[in-house]
Amino acid sequence: MIRKLISRVFKKGNKASGATRIIPFKEHGISRDRITPCALKVTDGLQHAGFTAFVVGGAVRDLMMGLTPKDFDVATNATPEDVRHLFRRSRIIGRRFRLVHVMCGIETIEVSTFRAAQAGEQDGSNADENGRILRDNVFGNQEEDAVRRDFTINALYYNPATQEIWDTQNGVRDIKHKTLRIIGDPEQRFREDPVRMLRAVRFAAKLDFHIEERTRAPVASLASLLENVPESRLFDEMLKLLLSGHALRAVHQLRAEGLHHGLLPLLDVILEQPMGERFITLALKSTDERVKQGKPVSPGFLFATLLWHEVLVAWKAHQAAPDAKLLPALQMAMDEVIYAQQKRLAIPRRFDANMNEIWGMQPRFEQRSGARPFRLLAHPRFRAGYDFLMLRCESGEVPMELGKWWEKFQSVSEQEKSDMLIADTLPKKRRRRRKSSKATDAAPVQNDQD
Repeated sequence: MIRKLISRVFKKGNKASGATRIIPFKEHGISRDRITPCALKVTDGLQHAGFTAFVVGGAVRDLMMGLTPKDFDVATNATPEDVRHLFRRSRIIGRRFRLVHVMCGIETIEVSTFRAAQAGEQDGSNADENGRILRDNVFGNQEEDAVRRDFTINALYYNPATQEIWDTQNGVRDIKHKTLRIIGDPEQRFREDPVRMLRAVRFAAKLDFHIEERTRAPVASLASLLENVPESRLFDEMLKLLLSGHALRAVHQLRAEGLHHGLLPLLDVILEQPMGERFITLALKSTDERVKQGKPVSPGFLFATLLWHEVLVAWKAHQAAPDAKLLPALQMAMDEVIYAQQKRLAIPRRFDANMNEIWGMQPRFEQRSGARPFRLLAHPRFRAGYDFLMLRCESGEVPMELGKWWEKFQSVSEQEKSDMLIADTLPKKRRRRRKSSKATDAAPVQNDQD
């Protein structure tokens, strides 16, 4: 049904290549009540003030495909200062390109001013040595703004007042053919912003589109440009990719496009190892299912799964050292892996703590004697550690019997828990003898002057 609708819209639109095709409501069927109240407040407010305003980008694309958009962005010919003046609960953000966030309760609408090509873009004076644009605050009109967007399917503009869709880059056609096509010269556009390569993978995985060959061609040779992207921005994009609901497909596509190196170190090696591949596959499948069911996903848990086999390798290496002890060796391995990862993805500290706790609990699950299981069960992050253990069991890393024991231990009575305990086979620590008070009293007092 959706394909027939898109096909009808494409056939009836203006046929001039590169010209703006204005598609009326009767052809696309997307009414303004599909737009959130906050987005309507922003577009209506701007239009009443005499400005042009559209809902733009991914929201229009998703509506065309019959999907529910996660958020709504607005594009306008009003400057950031104009927008800030119109909406009391708003703020200007950004350096490379200034945006305005307009807040309505818990919803935030991102408002951008139409962009245009600026002096210095063609000769490279406004970019670094690799072509990445450093400043992008030249404003233009709607047609110029469409050319500056990344992919054709994201260059669609919806006017809630008229309920029309404006398409200047044949985005409707590419939605119909499930094609991801970059606007302009692929190499130049990827050099301007290397994160577009990650976005291409994310959109292709999320929408089940194929990346057009001309768009795909330069990716492998330009992958190293991701090293020039600020770590925080790289982390944000990777998080979007992993929480898209199609993480498994996206990770495999990252590898196919040669974009995994440096993002998640040794990911290619992990996916070639049977146990590592099973573990990663199970973790990503679980994440995708939770996203699709609307359940929360912990980024700390997710990154703990993706980096676990690196921790295992480092842990084994530290345990091989003379006089190495189990838990200190694990702590050194965790610190080593997180430090290496910080240099690329800049994982926030709050996630580091979650990852450390999940990893640190794993040896404790094997201790099923005495008071240890009761203390572990009372740990505030027990559930995350237990879910992680079950992934290890299902992948074959540890015996399934261990996971089943802990599954039962959580549900039985206190007496049954005590009956389930396993005899302690660990050697008992020798307790140091305390000196008696008599021996202390009998000891001669040493004179400082002696």
